[in-house]
Amino acid sequence: MFKFNLEKTEGKARAWIFETEHGNIETPIFMPVGTKATVKWIIKEELDEMGAEIILNNTYHLYLRPWDELIKNFWWLHTFQNYHKPILTDSWGFQVFSLGNIKRPISESSPNINQNLVKITEDGVHFRSIIDGSKHFFSPEKVMDIQSNLGADIIMAFDECAPWDSSEEYAKKAMIRTHNWLERCHKEWEINEKKRQKEWQHKQALFWIIQGWIYDNLRQESAQFVSSLDLPWIAIGGLSVWESKEDMYRSIEVVEKFLPENKPRYLMGVGTPEDLIEWIARGIDMFDCVLPTRIGRHGSAFWTYGNIKIKNEIHKLSDKALDEVCDCKVCKNYSRWYLRHLMMENEILWLRLLSYHNLYFLINLTKKARKAIKEWNFEVMRSDFWKKYKIN
Repeated sequence: MFKFNLEKTEGKARAWIFETEHGNIETPIFMPVGTKATVKWIIKEELDEMGAEIILNNTYHLYLRPWDELIKNFWWLHTFQNYHKPILTDSWGFQVFSLGNIKRPISESSPNINQNLVKITEDGVHFRSIIDGSKHFFSPEKVMDIQSNLGADIIMAFDECAPWDSSEEYAKKAMIRTHNWLERCHKEWEINEKKRQKEWQHKQALFWIIQGWIYDNLRQESAQFVSSLDLPWIAIGGLSVWESKEDMYRSIEVVEKFLPENKPRYLMGVGTPEDLIEWIARGIDMFDCVLPTRIGRHGSAFWTYGNIKIKNEIHKLSDKALDEVCDCKVCKNYSRWYLRHLMMENEILWLRLLSYHNLYFLINLTKKARKAIKEWNFEVMRSDFWKKYKIN
């Protein structure tokens, strides 16, 4: 269905090519997040400029508005948003986690909608819309049907991302529930694939998701269960949700031991430069995160030497580029003092420029890592990265 070619390895770091019906994906890769069928502040031509090969859309938000059936009528997501490279849709398992942790009213029009946004059962999840408070229910089968309607190339199984403060007892229940839902997702995916074939639609690849929070025994059990299934893709979920860096690194290392080497690995929701470098070194192939555009619109930018907060007074009289070794169009054409001026005046342009740079920075970092792996030079690159980069 999807062809995978492992081109080169260096230690645990890997360089792959995935062939899809909407183009090839070369790893390691960072995937920009277009939650509502758009990457914030960025048009598709700019995604092409910066070398993006795949983007993510969010099942939950697109189901609520404009509605998955409507998108299907527009010949699926690729035509709807005029993006004709590979697209991945998540299953909204993370939204179960995040909405369940909301402790404030959603809006003045729905003042009583707070912690009761989500109710998890063995059958699925009851939830209220963040738009109008209306009631909905997602089962694993419905999540597969919605993602089939959306028409992404890669879809995610429905999972439960256990809350960050979960006990081992609850994390185990969530993991078992996730495993049960995965099997139901697989059956519905098989049914949908037969329908899609009859209707001459492109095929969809299904990712299974490892859970278990920060408990090593649960992570190991989940990794073994998921790895035993006959599907070509594996995702690691439930991390980058307020756990410590130490817990995060350990959880990945525990899982990595049990993952088959002939399947691509996707670490969900991770997107800092230091994390990408370290997870590539630990055998992870694919990454996504909203962080580049989120910190961009708050005035922060990735930098070879750490992180820049453009509002700081030190940049008021600086004619330097945002990052003097970056070759993106922002760093080539705009100075720090000008970017700071835009921010101080609250001009929309600074949101676009910093978001563009941050996305370019991560995409370019993974492309450099891929080149280094193919040239058996990744550990040199990794060492050079840490000589310069400081976490601040």
